[in-house]
Amino acid sequence: MKKKLFTEFPEITKNDWIAQVTKDLKGKNFDDTLVWHSLENFNIQPYYAKEDLDNLPLAEMQAAQKNKKTGSWQNRPSVQYTNEKETNALIINYLQRGADAVNIDLLNVDVSQIDFVKLLNTIKLSETPIFFATLQGSELLINLAKFVHYLPKGGVEVDVIKHLFASVSSDNNKLTWENTKHAILRTEQFPNFRALSVSSHLFHNAGANAVQELAFTIAAAVENLDKLTDFGLSAELIIDKLEFSVSVGTNYFIEIAKLRALRYLWSKILESYNCASLIHGCQIHCQTSSFYDSRLSPYTNMLRATTEAMSAVMGGCDALTVLAYDSVIKEQNSDLGERIARNVSILMREEAHLDKTIDPSAGSYYIENLTYQLSTEAWKLFQQVESLGGISAAFGKGFITEEINQSYEAKVKILQNGKVMVGVNKFRIEPENKSEVVESPQENSAFLQNRRLSEVFE
Repeated sequence: MKKKLFTEFPEITKNDWIAQVTKDLKGKNFDDTLVWHSLENFNIQPYYAKEDLDNLPLAEMQAAQKNKKTGSWQNRPSVQYTNEKETNALIINYLQRGADAVNIDLLNVDVSQIDFVKLLNTIKLSETPIFFATLQGSELLINLAKFVHYLPKGGVEVDVIKHLFASVSSDNNKLTWENTKHAILRTEQFPNFRALSVSSHLFHNAGANAVQELAFTIAAAVENLDKLTDFGLSAELIIDKLEFSVSVGTNYFIEIAKLRALRYLWSKILESYNCASLIHGCQIHCQTSSFYDSRLSPYTNMLRATTEAMSAVMGGCDALTVLAYDSVIKEQNSDLGERIARNVSILMREEAHLDKTIDPSAGSYYIENLTYQLSTEAWKLFQQVESLGGISAAFGKGFITEEINQSYEAKVKILQNGKVMVGVNKFRIEPENKSEVVESPQENSAFLQNRRLSEVFE
């Protein structure tokens, strides 16, 4: 016979807990003392209980997370292209030392000048996923097709909107969308090869909060769908070839909830395109944040990257790029830094066993409520963007830039008013010569800026 434990203790409700805490506060205001008023414009309670799940669309939120057969993720470091021989050696080195896939940054390279046979020497794309960051996706695929005669894994990371919002020119707008269309068509027969990226990095690194990052990323995905369907592609094909790429910041629980909210919001978007079942193919690549990194105390960046990586994994990422602790220092991205960055994923998988559970946050009173609150606020902002004509129109009217700038200034003000960020505004290595501190480049207010929060204090 099964015996219930702790029957001698009375059942305590959340109201009982609040009543006791209010009494213990001895006249202090409960909201002012214990409720956290977040930068995302909603309140976070000090305590959550089972009854806090009663009014949430819990089944729908959790269903959106079930796109994986395992709890594991790709360990996907990034490589900056230099030349074919050096880059090939670096890729092989990474793959031999724990990487599952590699991203090659080709953004500032003319892909027509690359000898891909040399670049991918001894690398079999049917076994090893390789991702190519470039705006010349169609040209790259033409070159790959000359010697890749099997089903490749990986993808072309083409993010048109990111380019348009950060660039000084949008004269090639139509040509860029046309190129993206051809990249998607060229990979139609490759089920494990993506051809379109929608990223949050530009919004995140400009200073956006979690709600803004979600809303603008979803709006960018919708713009991709609308533009590319106008070019004759089916919504199903576009969705199948799309991968989200998301920056993960230092706010541990909110970042977990942000990823879960992204999948939930995307499921709502897919419903409107009559593609609800495709949520199970949703892929999210995460990258630890450079926005919060310190140049003066780079070792503290290791700690930040580790908690950010844990947030990504607990939030259910499909692939993870951990930035080296010294990547923020120009020309000092060391072998040690890259090794530690790769090993973060390995430690979480091999020693912490965080790959054993799909959606490990499911059922958490706190995280489920954060997921819903982020989703609700992000959906309101997304609808506001759509009412302005979509994200490109909203950006053209200055709305996106103004919203993010306000968030960035709020983050700076909090640190200036005394909130401690280790290695940034306190407990840091002070420069011996103030003149050695690198000045930030002058900002162009018409475009989103690639910032670091610590720059203000360096």
